[in-house]
Amino acid sequence: MGGPIYLLRHGQIEQFRPRRFVGQLDLPLAEAGKIQARDLRDFLKDIKFSRIFTSPLHRTGQTAEIVAGNRAIDITPVAALTEISLGAWEGLTVAEVRERFPGEYEKRGEDLAHYRPAGGESFADLARRSLPAFTRLAREHAGPLLVVAHAGVNRVLLASLQQIPLKDLLLIPQDYCCLNIISAENGSWHVDAINKTI
Repeated sequence: MGGPIYLLRHGQIEQFRPRRFVGQLDLPLAEAGKIQARDLRDFLKDIKFSRIFTSPLHRTGQTAEIVAGNRAIDITPVAALTEISLGAWEGLTVAEVRERFPGEYEKRGEDLAHYRPAGGESFADLARRSLPAFTRLAREHAGPLLVVAHAGVNRVLLASLQQIPLKDLLLIPQDYCCLNIISAENGSWHVDAINKTI
């Protein structure tokens, strides 16, 4: 691996009131998210990215395209970087989940790492699919790399690389369009920045 990896969360999407579980719903950036991405493009203008990888979801592709700007760089979607699947919960409010699936919301809180909503994934499942893909990208491509993913994906990656238990991953902040910087030295991962915002 040569050069750092800039791990980015996509820009802001339209906010639901009340909050809903988004998961793999394929939502575009809100105007605020486009502005965030443009600000980050300006901040990173001097970084000569060798490649850009994204989740296949629209909001990450949009963010990557804006951040890339006029750079002639391949933007490659990677299925394993898709956000966690929340199955039957996607698009529902907490109140709706509690009504339709009594007791399940509480069960997730009791075992955040391993609980799977009906038809969905656990964070442990997400780590099993995203971490090998991330490490493969780092190993196979000279950096610096830009990887645009999601809060869930980024948290499991950052937790795994720092050996933080997945049950504590929600303690890792990931604001919209935040930047995390990761490097490797002598076979060891180093997380140099978390949740850097512009």
